[in-house]
Amino acid sequence: MKRRHTLIATGAAGALILGGLAIATLPASAAATGCSVAYKVQGEWPGGFTADLAITNLGSPVRGWTATFDFPNSDQKVTNGWSATWAQSGTHVSATNLDWNGTLDTGGSASIGFNGAWKDANPQPASVALNGVTCTGSVTSPTPSPTTTPTGGPSGPAPELKVSGNKIVTASGKPYRLLGVDRSSGEYACVQGKGLWDGGPVDQASVDAMKTWNIHAVRVPLNEECWLGLNGSPKGTAYQQGVKDYVNLLVANGITPILDLHWTRGAYTNGPDWHCKDATATCQKPMPDAQYAPPQFWTGVANAFKGNDAVVLDLFNEPYPEIAAGWDKTVGWQCWRDGGTCTGLPYATAGMQDLVDAVRATGATNVLMLGGLEWANDMREWLTHMPNDPLNNIAASWHSYSSNACATVSCWDSQVAPLAQHVPVVIGEFGQDNCGFDYMQQLVDWADAHNMSYLAWTWNPWGCSNGAVLIKDWAGTPEPGVGEGLKAHLISQDPYSTP
Repeated sequence: MKRRHTLIATGAAGALILGGLAIATLPASAAATGCSVAYKVQGEWPGGFTADLAITNLGSPVRGWTATFDFPNSDQKVTNGWSATWAQSGTHVSATNLDWNGTLDTGGSASIGFNGAWKDANPQPASVALNGVTCTGSVTSPTPSPTTTPTGGPSGPAPELKVSGNKIVTASGKPYRLLGVDRSSGEYACVQGKGLWDGGPVDQASVDAMKTWNIHAVRVPLNEECWLGLNGSPKGTAYQQGVKDYVNLLVANGITPILDLHWTRGAYTNGPDWHCKDATATCQKPMPDAQYAPPQFWTGVANAFKGNDAVVLDLFNEPYPEIAAGWDKTVGWQCWRDGGTCTGLPYATAGMQDLVDAVRATGATNVLMLGGLEWANDMREWLTHMPNDPLNNIAASWHSYSSNACATVSCWDSQVAPLAQHVPVVIGEFGQDNCGFDYMQQLVDWADAHNMSYLAWTWNPWGCSNGAVLIKDWAGTPEPGVGEGLKAHLISQDPYSTP
């Protein structure tokens, strides 16, 4: 459950004494939380200064933490730091634990610091937050929310969902956020001879592991040809049944499944050198193909899950038709909505309107998600080109990685926040290009403040070397930094809670 806290004490000159929340790895229903943080300027000279932060955990043991604060002035900068991974975007500063100091037992402390620069003035931050919650200095034993079982995670079946204005709500009209992870492998394993789920479990034990992270939504990427039995193994009926079984298991455990069309047919032979030019569904394509995506794949998937509005349908993973058109965004948005013969693409494409029409023609009333251009990172013209849906039941799917063009708070404020005033925004994928959590922490804090849903990539134990890997094993052991940070943050959240 989201909690708001305020500054409780100011120390002597040069030091700001704060309390803060430290998210423990215990379930939200069992974890006592609380900590104190002291921000102290150790030395100051014209144009520069040195500051230290002393963090003491007062609550249950913490495994992985990020301290954040905002400088009051835009000219205050962190130039270098120690005992943490430091990052700054605008005035927002984050410090994420290193491997050796990521564990804070009850009463345990960490001391970190940095050298900084300033011009006109050097005021201290008004507050410091730990793992996304502003400091208080008190210790709290959380009361389980109605959606949390005594062992952590959701209880009861996943709610039926619909769009109301700019929110996703339950059948009774209560606002609800999709908070969780992506579970990759359904898009690639079947065409690589690895079965359906690449050897990973999709049983009750694997779902129980997700529930210890308080995961309430799981995005499941799919392969067009595997669903249709056109290429790869398992084919057709076996693949479809495997997807249905997993969806039913997730719903029964209170977790919203989001089915995503990830890999499709379409030869893009004139693409960049790094792009897969295979005509079959063995990689990501700029746009879905008209031959199979609307008339067979989405017609089939919609028929399989219509009547079950606990299932959300993400119509195409990451469109990027503007690249084939020489980065012409005007042409890209037209192709995105209308499909057909798109500049630079040698195959007939299906536009988002075609996919919406195919789903609705079956009578399915499920919530639909649609990503924007530039691998779903550019959302500026999404609302202008939004397809018509007779049910007005569409959410915008935005992907945000640290390497994307729109990867700063100022960009999110100018490009994504205005869209969220009109339609629900779901961060369908997010991550960073290392195994830390600083970028992701900044993003989820911002998303929480804007009442957005988010799903981190990815719940797969691939070994975290370049980021975007959350777990060390299928039991849900978090990767240091990225996994520990996300787990702590998810445990602190309630999908029914709004800012």
